[in-house]
Amino acid sequence: MDIELAQTFLAIVETGTFLDAANKVHVTQSTVNMRIRTLEQ
Repeated sequence: MDIELAQTFLAIVETGTFLDAANKVHVTQSTVNMRIRTLEQ
């Protein structure tokens, strides 16, 4: 698993929303969506 994917997943767990997670890891919400889709596969 890529470290960025793990950090993004943890940010979602901590913040509760994709938007807040995106702000926390300094990426766009669409990047968060893409990373979660990658994890789901």
